[in-house]
Amino acid sequence: MHPHQSQVCVVVIGYDDAEHVTDAVRSALAQGPAVREVIAVDDCSTDGSADLLDRLASDEPRLKVIRRQINSGGCGSPRNDGTAAATAPYLMFLDSDDLLPPGAVSALLDAAVGRDTEVAAGLCVRREMPSGREAPWQPELYGKPALIPHPSRRTRLVHDTLCVNKLYRTAFLREHGIRFPEGHFPYEDFVFTARVLAAGPRMALIPDTVYVWHVRRSAERLSISLDRAGTDNWQARITAHSMAYDLLLDAGAKRLARAARANFLDHALRMYARELDQRGPEYRREWWALTRAYLATFDAGDFALAPAPGRVIAQVVMASEEPRDLDRVKEVAARPARLRPPYPQAADGTPVWSADLPQVTLDHLLFRPVNVLPVAVDAELRPRAGATRLRLRLHELYGRMADAGPDRVDVEFVNRQDGRPGLRLTAAFLPDDDGAAHSPTDSETDSRPGPRPDSRPDSWSAEVPVDLAALGDGTWDLRLCVRFHDGTSRETTAHAVAGPGLLRRTAVPSGRRGVLLVQPYATHAGSLAVRLAPGWRGVTAVARRRLKRLLH
Repeated sequence: MHPHQSQVCVVVIGYDDAEHVTDAVRSALAQGPAVREVIAVDDCSTDGSADLLDRLASDEPRLKVIRRQINSGGCGSPRNDGTAAATAPYLMFLDSDDLLPPGAVSALLDAAVGRDTEVAAGLCVRREMPSGREAPWQPELYGKPALIPHPSRRTRLVHDTLCVNKLYRTAFLREHGIRFPEGHFPYEDFVFTARVLAAGPRMALIPDTVYVWHVRRSAERLSISLDRAGTDNWQARITAHSMAYDLLLDAGAKRLARAARANFLDHALRMYARELDQRGPEYRREWWALTRAYLATFDAGDFALAPAPGRVIAQVVMASEEPRDLDRVKEVAARPARLRPPYPQAADGTPVWSADLPQVTLDHLLFRPVNVLPVAVDAELRPRAGATRLRLRLHELYGRMADAGPDRVDVEFVNRQDGRPGLRLTAAFLPDDDGAAHSPTDSETDSRPGPRPDSRPDSWSAEVPVDLAALGDGTWDLRLCVRFHDGTSRETTAHAVAGPGLLRRTAVPSGRRGVLLVQPYATHAGSLAVRLAPGWRGVTAVARRRLKRLLH
Protein backbone atom coordinates (compact mmCIF):
# COMPACT_ATOMS: atom_id res chain seq x y z
CA MET A 1 0.00 0.00 0.00
CA HIS A 2 1.34 3.42 -0.92
CA PRO A 3 2.17 5.42 2.24
CA HIS A 4 0.60 8.57 0.79
CA GLN A 5 -2.68 7.18 -0.51
CA SER A 6 -5.91 9.17 -0.63
CA GLN A 7 -4.20 12.53 -0.34
CA VAL A 8 -4.97 14.38 -3.58
CA CYS A 9 -7.94 16.08 -5.23
CA VAL A 10 -7.74 16.62 -9.00
CA VAL A 11 -9.95 19.49 -10.20
CA VAL A 12 -10.96 19.01 -13.84
CA ILE A 13 -12.65 21.92 -15.61
CA GLY A 14 -14.46 21.85 -18.94
CA TYR A 15 -16.85 23.67 -21.21
CA ASP A 16 -18.42 22.14 -24.33
CA ASP A 17 -15.66 19.57 -24.62
CA ALA A 18 -17.57 16.31 -24.74
CA GLU A 19 -15.00 14.94 -27.16
CA HIS A 20 -12.17 15.01 -24.62
CA VAL A 21 -13.44 15.55 -21.07
CA THR A 22 -13.97 11.89 -20.19
CA ASP A 23 -10.43 11.05 -21.28
CA ALA A 24 -9.11 13.77 -18.99
CA VAL A 25 -11.15 12.54 -16.03
CA ARG A 26 -10.12 8.92 -16.63
CA SER A 27 -6.46 9.95 -16.72
CA ALA A 28 -6.96 11.48 -13.26
CA LEU A 29 -8.80 8.47 -11.86
CA ALA A 30 -6.12 6.16 -13.29
CA GLN A 31 -3.51 7.80 -11.04
CA GLY A 32 -4.40 5.21 -8.41
CA PRO A 33 -4.93 5.34 -4.65
CA ALA A 34 -3.05 8.61 -4.22
CA VAL A 35 -6.15 10.34 -5.63
CA ARG A 36 -8.91 10.69 -3.04
CA GLU A 37 -11.30 12.58 -5.30
CA VAL A 38 -11.72 13.97 -8.76
CA ILE A 39 -13.95 17.03 -8.93
CA ALA A 40 -15.18 17.72 -12.46
CA VAL A 41 -16.58 21.24 -12.82
CA ASP A 42 -18.74 21.71 -15.91
CA ASP A 43 -19.03 25.39 -16.86
CA CYS A 44 -22.62 25.23 -18.14
CA SER A 45 -21.88 23.17 -21.25
CA THR A 46 -24.46 22.81 -24.00
CA ASP A 47 -23.01 19.74 -25.74
CA GLY A 48 -23.90 17.06 -23.19
CA SER A 49 -20.55 17.13 -21.38
CA ALA A 50 -22.19 17.22 -17.95
CA ASP A 51 -24.35 14.18 -18.73
CA LEU A 52 -21.27 12.24 -19.78
CA LEU A 53 -19.62 13.13 -16.49
CA ASP A 54 -22.71 12.12 -14.50
CA ARG A 55 -22.76 8.70 -16.17
CA LEU A 56 -19.07 8.28 -15.42
CA ALA A 57 -19.65 9.29 -11.78
CA SER A 58 -22.40 6.71 -11.35
CA ASP A 59 -19.77 3.96 -11.51
CA GLU A 60 -16.92 5.84 -9.84
CA PRO A 61 -17.37 6.92 -6.19
CA ARG A 62 -14.24 9.11 -6.29
CA LEU A 63 -15.74 11.35 -9.00
CA LYS A 64 -17.88 14.32 -8.04
CA VAL A 65 -19.53 16.48 -10.71
CA ILE A 66 -20.29 20.18 -10.15
CA ARG A 67 -22.62 21.79 -12.67
CA ARG A 68 -22.32 25.55 -12.87
CA GLN A 69 -25.63 27.22 -13.71
CA ILE A 70 -24.10 30.20 -15.51
CA ASN A 71 -21.13 30.04 -17.84
CA SER A 72 -18.24 31.98 -16.34
CA GLY A 73 -16.54 32.82 -19.63
CA GLY A 74 -13.15 31.72 -18.33
CA CYS A 75 -11.15 29.10 -16.48
CA GLY A 76 -10.78 30.85 -13.14
CA SER A 77 -14.29 30.53 -11.68
CA PRO A 78 -14.68 26.76 -12.24
CA ARG A 79 -11.22 26.14 -10.75
CA ASN A 80 -12.20 28.22 -7.73
CA ASP A 81 -15.39 26.15 -7.37
CA GLY A 82 -13.37 22.95 -7.44
CA THR A 83 -10.87 24.27 -4.91
CA ALA A 84 -13.67 25.26 -2.54
CA ALA A 85 -15.20 21.77 -2.75
CA ALA A 86 -11.93 19.87 -2.25
CA THR A 87 -11.55 17.77 0.92
CA ALA A 88 -8.09 16.28 0.24
CA PRO A 89 -4.89 17.73 1.76
CA TYR A 90 -3.42 18.41 -1.70
CA LEU A 91 -4.92 19.43 -5.02
CA MET A 92 -3.96 19.97 -8.64
CA PHE A 93 -5.71 21.18 -11.79
CA LEU A 94 -6.44 19.52 -15.12
CA ASP A 95 -8.07 21.00 -18.21
CA SER A 96 -10.64 18.92 -20.07
CA ASP A 97 -8.61 18.60 -23.28
CA ASP A 98 -5.35 17.59 -21.56
CA LEU A 99 -4.11 14.48 -19.71
CA LEU A 100 -2.21 13.42 -16.62
CA PRO A 101 0.43 10.83 -17.58
CA PRO A 102 0.64 7.64 -15.47
CA GLY A 103 2.36 8.18 -12.14
CA ALA A 104 2.16 11.97 -12.24
CA VAL A 105 0.22 12.43 -9.00
CA SER A 106 2.32 9.96 -7.01
CA ALA A 107 5.54 11.60 -8.19
CA LEU A 108 4.35 15.05 -7.14
CA LEU A 109 2.89 13.82 -3.87
CA ASP A 110 6.07 11.96 -2.91
CA ALA A 111 8.05 15.15 -3.50
CA ALA A 112 5.65 17.39 -1.56
CA VAL A 113 5.32 15.09 1.44
CA GLY A 114 8.90 13.88 1.40
CA ARG A 115 10.35 17.39 1.29
CA ASP A 116 7.56 18.98 3.38
CA THR A 117 6.71 21.63 0.78
CA GLU A 118 3.59 23.63 0.07
CA VAL A 119 4.06 23.21 -3.69
CA ALA A 120 5.55 20.49 -5.88
CA ALA A 121 6.07 21.04 -9.60
CA GLY A 122 7.13 18.85 -12.50
CA LEU A 123 7.68 18.93 -16.23
CA CYS A 124 4.84 19.73 -18.62
CA VAL A 125 5.10 18.68 -22.27
CA ARG A 126 3.26 20.42 -25.09
CA ARG A 127 1.93 17.79 -27.45
CA GLU A 128 0.97 19.04 -30.90
CA MET A 129 -2.21 17.38 -32.11
CA PRO A 130 -2.75 15.40 -34.22
CA SER A 131 0.95 14.90 -35.01
CA GLY A 132 1.88 13.94 -31.45
CA ARG A 133 5.14 15.89 -31.50
CA GLU A 134 6.15 16.87 -27.99
CA ALA A 135 8.16 19.80 -26.68
CA PRO A 136 9.00 20.33 -22.99
CA TRP A 137 7.77 23.49 -21.29
CA GLN A 138 10.49 25.32 -19.34
CA PRO A 139 12.78 22.27 -19.20
CA GLU A 140 15.58 24.31 -17.59
CA LEU A 141 13.61 24.30 -14.33
CA TYR A 142 13.05 20.56 -14.22
CA GLY A 143 16.34 19.00 -15.21
CA LYS A 144 16.91 17.44 -11.77
CA PRO A 145 15.18 17.26 -8.37
CA ALA A 146 15.50 20.44 -6.34
CA LEU A 147 14.25 21.91 -3.09
CA ILE A 148 13.59 25.67 -3.26
CA PRO A 149 13.31 27.14 0.26
CA HIS A 150 11.78 30.34 -1.13
CA PRO A 151 10.84 31.35 -4.71
CA SER A 152 13.24 34.30 -4.58
CA ARG A 153 16.08 31.75 -4.56
CA ARG A 154 15.13 30.60 -8.06
CA THR A 155 13.83 33.61 -10.00
CA ARG A 156 13.37 31.52 -13.14
CA LEU A 157 10.22 30.14 -11.47
CA VAL A 158 8.36 33.16 -12.85
CA HIS A 159 8.92 31.76 -16.37
CA ASP A 160 6.64 28.81 -15.60
CA THR A 161 3.28 30.56 -15.46
CA LEU A 162 1.27 27.32 -15.74
CA CYS A 163 -0.91 26.27 -12.82
CA VAL A 164 -1.55 22.71 -14.05
CA ASN A 165 1.87 21.05 -13.64
CA LYS A 166 1.90 21.65 -9.90
CA LEU A 167 0.53 20.09 -6.72
CA TYR A 168 -0.59 22.50 -3.99
CA ARG A 169 -1.20 22.00 -0.30
CA THR A 170 -4.89 22.83 0.00
CA ALA A 171 -4.52 24.55 3.37
CA PHE A 172 -1.74 26.76 1.97
CA LEU A 173 -4.04 28.08 -0.78
CA ARG A 174 -6.86 28.72 1.66
CA GLU A 175 -4.72 30.33 4.37
CA HIS A 176 -3.33 32.85 1.88
CA GLY A 177 -6.61 33.36 0.02
CA ILE A 178 -4.99 32.29 -3.25
CA ARG A 179 -7.65 32.14 -5.96
CA PHE A 180 -7.98 32.67 -9.68
CA PRO A 181 -9.51 35.85 -11.09
CA GLU A 182 -13.23 35.30 -11.56
CA GLY A 183 -15.18 35.41 -14.81
CA HIS A 184 -13.75 36.13 -18.23
CA PHE A 185 -10.10 36.77 -17.49
CA PRO A 186 -7.69 35.35 -20.08
CA TYR A 187 -4.28 34.25 -18.77
CA GLU A 188 -5.73 33.76 -15.31
CA ASP A 189 -2.91 31.37 -14.47
CA PHE A 190 -0.42 34.28 -14.66
CA VAL A 191 -2.18 35.90 -11.71
CA PHE A 192 -2.73 32.69 -9.77
CA THR A 193 0.92 31.68 -10.11
CA ALA A 194 2.07 35.14 -9.01
CA ARG A 195 -0.14 34.87 -5.91
CA VAL A 196 1.40 31.49 -5.12
CA LEU A 197 4.97 32.78 -5.51
CA ALA A 198 4.18 35.96 -3.58
CA ALA A 199 3.12 33.81 -0.60
CA GLY A 200 6.67 32.43 -0.43
CA PRO A 201 6.11 28.65 -0.38
CA ARG A 202 8.74 25.96 -0.07
CA MET A 203 8.79 24.22 -3.43
CA ALA A 204 9.95 20.83 -4.65
CA LEU A 205 10.86 20.49 -8.34
CA ILE A 206 11.03 17.09 -10.02
CA PRO A 207 12.15 16.03 -13.51
CA ASP A 208 9.17 13.69 -14.06
CA THR A 209 6.63 14.53 -16.75
CA VAL A 210 3.46 15.31 -14.80
CA TYR A 211 1.21 17.00 -17.37
CA VAL A 212 0.45 16.64 -21.08
CA TRP A 213 -0.75 19.90 -22.63
CA HIS A 214 -2.55 19.20 -25.90
CA VAL A 215 -2.08 21.93 -28.50
CA ARG A 216 -4.83 21.86 -31.13
CA ARG A 217 -4.08 24.57 -33.66
CA SER A 218 -6.79 23.40 -36.08
CA ALA A 219 -9.60 23.31 -33.51
CA GLU A 220 -12.81 25.22 -34.29
CA ARG A 221 -12.51 27.06 -30.98
CA LEU A 222 -8.87 27.89 -30.36
CA SER A 223 -7.49 28.02 -26.85
CA ILE A 224 -6.83 31.45 -25.36
CA SER A 225 -3.10 31.19 -25.92
CA LEU A 226 -3.53 30.28 -29.59
CA ASP A 227 -6.30 32.74 -30.50
CA ARG A 228 -4.13 35.77 -31.21
CA ALA A 229 -6.03 37.15 -34.21
CA GLY A 230 -7.10 40.32 -32.41
CA THR A 231 -5.28 42.79 -30.20
CA ASP A 232 -7.69 42.00 -27.35
CA ASN A 233 -5.60 38.89 -26.75
CA TRP A 234 -2.43 41.00 -26.44
CA GLN A 235 -4.23 43.44 -24.14
CA ALA A 236 -5.39 40.53 -21.96
CA ARG A 237 -1.84 39.22 -21.71
CA ILE A 238 -0.53 42.66 -20.75
CA THR A 239 -3.28 43.05 -18.13
CA ALA A 240 -2.55 39.67 -16.57
CA HIS A 241 1.20 40.22 -16.64
CA SER A 242 0.87 43.69 -15.12
CA MET A 243 -1.28 42.32 -12.31
CA ALA A 244 1.19 39.52 -11.66
CA TYR A 245 4.06 42.03 -11.51
CA ASP A 246 2.18 44.21 -9.03
CA LEU A 247 1.38 41.20 -6.82
CA LEU A 248 5.03 40.22 -6.62
CA LEU A 249 6.18 43.78 -6.03
CA ASP A 250 3.59 44.39 -3.31
CA ALA A 251 4.76 41.20 -1.57
CA GLY A 252 8.31 42.53 -1.47
CA ALA A 253 9.50 40.02 -4.07
CA LYS A 254 11.31 42.62 -6.17
CA ARG A 255 13.74 40.14 -7.74
CA LEU A 256 10.85 37.95 -8.89
CA ALA A 257 8.96 40.99 -10.19
CA ARG A 258 11.96 42.12 -12.25
CA ALA A 259 12.47 38.58 -13.55
CA ALA A 260 8.83 38.50 -14.64
CA ARG A 261 9.28 41.66 -16.68
CA ALA A 262 12.47 40.34 -18.26
CA ASN A 263 10.57 37.19 -19.20
CA PHE A 264 7.81 39.30 -20.76
CA LEU A 265 10.38 40.90 -23.05
CA ASP A 266 12.09 37.63 -23.95
CA HIS A 267 9.00 35.45 -24.35
CA ALA A 268 5.74 37.32 -24.94
CA LEU A 269 7.13 40.33 -26.81
CA ARG A 270 9.23 38.16 -29.14
CA MET A 271 6.38 35.71 -29.78
CA TYR A 272 3.91 38.38 -30.87
CA ALA A 273 6.53 40.43 -32.74
CA ARG A 274 7.28 37.42 -34.96
CA GLU A 275 3.70 37.58 -36.25
CA LEU A 276 3.37 41.32 -36.82
CA ASP A 277 4.18 41.27 -40.53
CA GLN A 278 1.26 38.86 -41.07
CA ARG A 279 -1.28 41.20 -39.47
CA GLY A 280 -3.24 44.03 -41.03
CA PRO A 281 -2.35 47.72 -40.65
CA GLU A 282 -5.01 48.36 -37.98
CA TYR A 283 -3.82 45.45 -35.83
CA ARG A 284 -0.21 46.60 -36.13
CA ARG A 285 -1.02 50.15 -35.07
CA GLU A 286 -3.10 49.01 -32.10
CA TRP A 287 -0.52 46.44 -31.02
CA TRP A 288 2.29 48.99 -31.30
CA ALA A 289 0.38 51.56 -29.22
CA LEU A 290 -0.53 49.03 -26.51
CA THR A 291 3.04 47.81 -26.32
CA ARG A 292 4.55 51.31 -26.13
CA ALA A 293 2.16 52.22 -23.31
CA TYR A 294 3.06 49.14 -21.30
CA LEU A 295 6.79 49.36 -21.89
CA ALA A 296 6.69 52.95 -20.64
CA THR A 297 6.00 51.51 -17.15
CA PHE A 298 9.29 49.54 -17.21
CA ASP A 299 12.48 50.97 -15.74
CA ALA A 300 16.12 50.54 -16.66
CA GLY A 301 16.53 47.61 -14.29
CA ASP A 302 13.72 45.69 -15.98
CA PHE A 303 15.35 46.08 -19.39
CA ALA A 304 18.83 45.28 -18.13
CA LEU A 305 17.81 41.76 -17.05
CA ALA A 306 16.24 40.83 -20.39
CA PRO A 307 18.19 38.97 -23.08
CA ALA A 308 19.34 41.24 -25.89
CA PRO A 309 16.75 40.36 -28.59
CA GLY A 310 13.71 41.28 -26.49
CA ARG A 311 15.46 44.39 -25.19
CA VAL A 312 16.27 45.58 -28.73
CA ILE A 313 12.71 45.00 -29.96
CA ALA A 314 11.39 46.95 -26.99
CA GLN A 315 13.75 49.84 -27.75
CA VAL A 316 12.61 49.98 -31.37
CA VAL A 317 8.95 50.04 -30.33
CA MET A 318 9.53 52.79 -27.78
CA ALA A 319 11.63 54.87 -30.18
CA SER A 320 9.00 54.98 -32.93
CA GLU A 321 5.40 56.11 -32.67
CA GLU A 322 4.38 54.03 -35.69
CA PRO A 323 5.11 50.39 -36.61
CA ARG A 324 8.30 50.08 -38.64
CA ASP A 325 10.97 47.63 -39.80
CA LEU A 326 8.64 44.69 -39.22
CA ASP A 327 10.65 42.26 -41.34
CA ARG A 328 13.79 43.07 -39.39
CA VAL A 329 11.95 42.98 -36.05
CA LYS A 330 10.67 39.51 -36.96
CA GLU A 331 14.20 38.29 -37.61
CA VAL A 332 15.44 39.59 -34.24
CA ALA A 333 12.43 37.97 -32.55
CA ALA A 334 13.28 34.57 -34.07
CA ARG A 335 14.87 31.84 -31.96
CA PRO A 336 17.81 32.06 -32.34
CA ALA A 337 17.75 35.77 -33.15
CA ARG A 338 19.04 36.95 -36.52
CA LEU A 339 20.09 40.50 -37.39
CA ARG A 340 20.13 40.98 -41.14
CA PRO A 341 21.62 43.94 -43.01
CA PRO A 342 21.80 46.88 -43.04
CA TYR A 343 24.39 47.43 -40.29
CA PRO A 344 24.54 51.21 -39.78
CA GLN A 345 26.80 53.01 -37.31
CA ALA A 346 26.60 56.29 -35.47
CA ALA A 347 29.20 58.99 -36.12
CA ASP A 348 31.41 57.59 -33.35
CA GLY A 349 31.25 54.08 -34.83
CA THR A 350 28.66 52.73 -32.39
CA PRO A 351 26.38 50.13 -34.03
CA VAL A 352 22.80 51.39 -34.19
CA TRP A 353 19.46 50.03 -35.39
CA SER A 354 19.13 52.55 -38.21
CA ALA A 355 20.35 55.97 -39.24
CA ASP A 356 17.07 57.58 -38.16
CA LEU A 357 16.89 55.66 -34.84
CA PRO A 358 20.41 56.18 -33.50
CA GLN A 359 19.08 56.07 -29.93
CA VAL A 360 18.59 52.30 -30.36
CA THR A 361 22.20 51.29 -29.91
CA LEU A 362 23.57 47.82 -30.60
CA ASP A 363 26.95 48.20 -28.95
CA HIS A 364 26.48 44.88 -27.14
CA LEU A 365 27.24 43.22 -30.48
CA LEU A 366 30.85 44.37 -30.24
CA PHE A 367 31.68 42.36 -27.12
CA ARG A 368 29.16 39.52 -26.82
CA PRO A 369 30.60 36.02 -27.42
CA VAL A 370 30.31 34.80 -31.00
CA ASN A 371 28.23 31.80 -29.95
CA VAL A 372 25.34 34.08 -28.90
CA LEU A 373 25.53 36.72 -31.64
CA PRO A 374 22.46 37.17 -33.91
CA VAL A 375 24.31 35.93 -36.99
CA ALA A 376 22.35 36.19 -40.23
CA VAL A 377 22.46 33.48 -42.87
CA ASP A 378 20.35 33.71 -46.02
CA ALA A 379 19.24 30.45 -47.64
CA GLU A 380 18.04 29.54 -51.12
CA LEU A 381 16.82 26.02 -51.90
CA ARG A 382 16.68 25.43 -55.64
CA PRO A 383 14.98 22.11 -56.48
CA ARG A 384 16.25 20.55 -59.70
CA ALA A 385 16.05 17.08 -61.19
CA GLY A 386 18.89 15.17 -59.57
CA ALA A 387 20.72 18.33 -58.53
CA THR A 388 18.87 20.28 -55.83
CA ARG A 389 21.23 22.89 -54.42
CA LEU A 390 21.18 24.69 -51.07
CA ARG A 391 22.93 28.04 -51.17
CA LEU A 392 23.83 29.81 -47.94
CA ARG A 393 25.21 33.28 -47.38
CA LEU A 394 26.60 34.49 -44.06
CA HIS A 395 26.54 38.26 -43.48
CA GLU A 396 29.27 40.21 -41.74
CA LEU A 397 28.24 41.70 -38.39
CA TYR A 398 30.24 44.79 -37.46
CA GLY A 399 33.50 42.95 -38.07
CA ARG A 400 32.77 40.11 -35.66
CA MET A 401 32.40 37.44 -38.34
CA ALA A 402 35.68 38.35 -40.04
CA ASP A 403 37.46 38.39 -36.68
CA ALA A 404 36.26 34.86 -35.91
CA GLY A 405 36.90 33.66 -39.47
CA PRO A 406 34.00 31.70 -41.04
CA ASP A 407 35.20 28.18 -41.86
CA ARG A 408 32.26 25.90 -42.64
CA VAL A 409 28.60 25.29 -41.90
CA ASP A 410 26.98 22.09 -40.67
CA VAL A 411 23.49 21.69 -42.16
CA GLU A 412 20.74 19.53 -40.70
CA PHE A 413 17.17 18.93 -41.83
CA VAL A 414 14.93 18.21 -38.82
CA ASN A 415 11.44 16.70 -39.11
CA ARG A 416 8.81 19.16 -37.90
CA GLN A 417 6.50 16.43 -36.60
CA ASP A 418 8.72 14.25 -34.46
CA GLY A 419 11.99 16.19 -34.22
CA ARG A 420 14.09 13.43 -35.76
CA PRO A 421 17.11 14.51 -37.79
CA GLY A 422 17.20 13.76 -41.50
CA LEU A 423 20.07 14.73 -43.75
CA ARG A 424 23.31 16.05 -42.26
CA LEU A 425 25.60 17.95 -44.61
CA THR A 426 28.68 20.15 -44.38
CA ALA A 427 29.85 22.91 -46.72
CA ALA A 428 32.82 25.25 -46.66
CA PHE A 429 32.38 29.01 -46.47
CA LEU A 430 34.20 31.08 -49.06
CA PRO A 431 34.43 34.88 -48.99
CA ASP A 432 32.37 36.74 -51.54
CA ASP A 433 34.53 38.94 -53.77
CA ASP A 434 33.80 42.60 -53.06
CA GLY A 435 30.17 41.77 -52.31
CA ALA A 436 29.65 40.60 -55.89
CA ALA A 437 27.38 37.77 -54.78
CA HIS A 438 25.01 40.25 -53.22
CA SER A 439 22.93 43.00 -54.76
CA PRO A 440 21.79 45.20 -51.85
CA THR A 441 18.34 46.69 -51.73
CA ASP A 442 17.86 50.44 -51.89
CA SER A 443 17.46 50.63 -48.11
CA GLU A 444 20.68 48.71 -47.56
CA THR A 445 22.54 50.94 -50.00
CA ASP A 446 21.37 54.02 -48.14
CA SER A 447 22.43 52.96 -44.65
CA ARG A 448 25.15 50.34 -44.88
CA PRO A 449 28.56 51.51 -43.72
CA GLY A 450 31.16 52.08 -46.40
CA PRO A 451 33.92 49.61 -47.31
CA ARG A 452 36.22 48.72 -44.43
CA PRO A 453 39.80 49.88 -44.79
CA ASP A 454 41.13 46.31 -44.65
CA SER A 455 38.78 45.29 -47.51
CA ARG A 456 37.48 42.32 -45.59
CA PRO A 457 34.43 40.70 -47.22
CA ASP A 458 30.88 41.67 -46.39
CA SER A 459 29.73 38.07 -46.69
CA TRP A 460 30.71 34.43 -47.13
CA SER A 461 28.88 31.85 -49.24
CA ALA A 462 28.52 28.07 -49.14
CA GLU A 463 26.72 25.66 -51.45
CA VAL A 464 25.88 21.99 -51.03
CA PRO A 465 23.83 19.40 -52.97
CA VAL A 466 20.75 18.06 -51.17
CA ASP A 467 19.14 14.67 -51.82
CA LEU A 468 15.60 15.67 -50.87
CA ALA A 469 14.20 12.28 -51.86
CA ALA A 470 16.19 10.74 -49.01
CA LEU A 471 14.17 12.76 -46.51
CA GLY A 472 10.81 11.25 -47.43
CA ASP A 473 7.56 13.11 -46.94
CA GLY A 474 6.65 15.66 -44.29
CA THR A 475 7.83 19.11 -43.25
CA TRP A 476 11.51 19.70 -42.56
CA ASP A 477 13.12 22.62 -40.73
CA LEU A 478 16.63 23.76 -41.60
CA ARG A 479 19.11 24.02 -38.70
CA LEU A 480 22.64 25.36 -39.06
CA CYS A 481 25.83 25.39 -37.04
CA VAL A 482 28.28 28.01 -38.31
CA ARG A 483 31.87 27.09 -37.39
CA PHE A 484 34.74 29.57 -37.26
CA HIS A 485 38.50 29.28 -37.58
CA ASP A 486 38.98 30.49 -34.00
CA GLY A 487 37.18 27.38 -32.71
CA THR A 488 33.87 29.04 -31.84
CA SER A 489 30.52 28.12 -33.36
CA ARG A 490 26.99 29.46 -33.51
CA GLU A 491 23.81 27.42 -33.92
CA THR A 492 21.15 29.25 -35.87
CA THR A 493 18.43 29.03 -38.50
CA ALA A 494 18.47 30.46 -42.01
CA HIS A 495 16.45 33.33 -43.43
CA ALA A 496 14.33 32.17 -46.37
CA VAL A 497 15.20 34.34 -49.37
CA ALA A 498 12.06 35.20 -51.33
CA GLY A 499 13.65 35.74 -54.72
CA PRO A 500 11.99 35.03 -58.09
CA GLY A 501 10.95 31.38 -58.32
CA LEU A 502 12.43 30.42 -54.95
CA LEU A 503 9.48 29.93 -52.57
CA ARG A 504 7.13 28.04 -54.84
CA ARG A 505 5.95 24.46 -55.25
CA THR A 506 7.97 22.43 -57.76
CA ALA A 507 7.52 18.89 -59.08
CA VAL A 508 10.93 17.28 -59.42
CA PRO A 509 11.55 13.95 -61.23
CA SER A 510 12.99 11.38 -58.85
CA GLY A 511 14.53 8.03 -59.70
CA ARG A 512 13.66 6.81 -56.23
CA ARG A 513 10.12 8.21 -55.94
CA GLY A 514 9.06 8.82 -59.54
CA VAL A 515 8.24 12.41 -58.69
CA LEU A 516 8.81 14.61 -55.65
CA LEU A 517 6.70 17.66 -54.87
CA VAL A 518 8.92 20.27 -53.17
CA GLN A 519 7.62 23.39 -51.41
CA PRO A 520 10.29 25.62 -49.83
CA TYR A 521 8.64 28.27 -47.63
CA ALA A 522 9.26 30.83 -44.91
CA THR A 523 8.01 30.07 -41.40
CA HIS A 524 6.36 32.69 -39.16
CA ALA A 525 9.85 33.67 -38.02
CA GLY A 526 11.10 33.94 -41.60
CA SER A 527 13.19 30.75 -41.43
CA LEU A 528 13.57 28.37 -44.36
CA ALA A 529 11.61 25.12 -44.19
CA VAL A 530 10.50 22.66 -46.87
CA ARG A 531 7.44 20.46 -47.36
CA LEU A 532 7.90 17.24 -49.33
CA ALA A 533 5.27 15.00 -50.93
CA PRO A 534 6.92 12.01 -52.65
CA GLY A 535 5.35 9.87 -55.36
CA TRP A 536 2.28 10.41 -57.48
CA ARG A 537 0.08 9.61 -54.49
CA GLY A 538 1.62 12.48 -52.55
CA VAL A 539 1.26 14.84 -55.51
CA THR A 540 -2.40 13.86 -55.88
CA ALA A 541 -3.08 14.40 -52.16
CA VAL A 542 -1.59 17.91 -52.32
CA ALA A 543 -3.64 18.73 -55.41
CA ARG A 544 -6.83 17.56 -53.70
CA ARG A 545 -6.16 19.68 -50.61
CA ARG A 546 -5.48 22.72 -52.77
CA LEU A 547 -8.69 22.17 -54.76
CA LYS A 548 -10.66 21.79 -51.53
CA ARG A 549 -9.34 25.13 -50.26
CA LEU A 550 -10.25 26.83 -53.52
CA LEU A 551 -13.78 25.45 -53.43
CA HIS A 552 -14.31 26.63 -49.88
